[in-house]
Amino acid sequence: MVPVSPPKVKVLVLGAGFAGLDCCKKLNSPKIDVTLLDRQNHHLFQPLLYQVATASLAAPDIAAPVREILADQENAQVFMEAVETIDLKSQCVHTSDRAHAYDYLVIALGARTGYFGHPEWEAFAPGLKTLEDARSLRHKVLKAVEKAELCDDPKERRRLLTIAIVGGGPTGVELAGAFTELIHRTIKDGFRRVVAEDIRVVLIEAAPKLLSMFDEDQSVYAAKRLRKLGIEIHTGTFVEDVREGEVDFNGTSLEAGTIIWAAGTEANPVTAALPTDKDHSARLIVGTDCSLPDYPNVFAIGDIAYCEDTNGVVVPPLAAAAAQMGAHVANLIKSEIKVKTGRMRDKAPLLRRQFTYFDKGMMAIIGKSAAVVKANKFKMRGFLAWVAWLFVHLLLLVGFRNKLTVLLQWGFAYLRGRRSARIIVSPEP
Repeated sequence: MVPVSPPKVKVLVLGAGFAGLDCCKKLNSPKIDVTLLDRQNHHLFQPLLYQVATASLAAPDIAAPVREILADQENAQVFMEAVETIDLKSQCVHTSDRAHAYDYLVIALGARTGYFGHPEWEAFAPGLKTLEDARSLRHKVLKAVEKAELCDDPKERRRLLTIAIVGGGPTGVELAGAFTELIHRTIKDGFRRVVAEDIRVVLIEAAPKLLSMFDEDQSVYAAKRLRKLGIEIHTGTFVEDVREGEVDFNGTSLEAGTIIWAAGTEANPVTAALPTDKDHSARLIVGTDCSLPDYPNVFAIGDIAYCEDTNGVVVPPLAAAAAQMGAHVANLIKSEIKVKTGRMRDKAPLLRRQFTYFDKGMMAIIGKSAAVVKANKFKMRGFLAWVAWLFVHLLLLVGFRNKLTVLLQWGFAYLRGRRSARIIVSPEP
């Protein structure tokens, strides 16, 4: 009698970010069928998205096709589909075209820009979460410089060259410094009527200081560096309203050619209907093993999850943390398959490996040649922190081509002080 092979375990992963992709790669086993769903066909390195928006890098430099990344993993298949509903009871995920059954489900759909109860502001102050966002933002800023060169009205010229950034976290700080340098360098390349004095970059932060997750001295250092670049900083300031070309705060109205929202995030709305607890940002609250309460075969990882690890540490929404969660869940599933008997829908083992977050630190770049780094009690700022930032981000990039391209682009920009991606190709939004 020919032995019958046991059916393969179906693991469905939603989202090709750091969490989902690392989980898929770790699930490379002949006993497992892995299906990855994502509405995009590429993995995006979001920490460098602001450099696409500010014309330091081109879009392909920070993205890689998901199928190319998983090409050598025979047990994995990729579908470019948007998730519409998740049915936990029937263990099925629905897209517009089909239904995907699973034995294990890994939700890694990430987060989107959050507007603190004012979704109408999104039309006037877009966030920065996708390549489309970055391209649109870059186009808008570069187009504003070109319009300013044609403008005869000094007031209108200054409005066109005013950028308001809401949010003083790493994204807002990095955007402020990068856009200031971009416009200054763009103006030097043959513009005759636009001058540096016309530029105004305004950074608005509700917290008492910039980079609130960093130490006080690092926040002070960042503010000092940004002010040296000519950036106007408003801390302890709440945005009251956002309209087309205007943002209200402190009882005044600021006219700006570009308004960018970098102030908050909220979970992917696909998970809103799931019958499980959520935090104030609609993130799924998971146990210390990263699974949903009452659904031991369903995990939420990355930015969409609120997780306290075994030491009571709240796992931060960072790329390194997401990758760790992905690896943890993959290892947990593999170990469970080895010891589990009977059908996969039976009750999970009582003892599970719990997640322990390893803090690899936080970083934020502040203009050219300066950054701040914090990892537990270790901290650094200035040029050496900037070098560390470059090194770490190169390591995290997926694919040799991306690493080499970005390294060459950074080297060229640093030595010559020029940006190579300033061509305006898209039509005006």
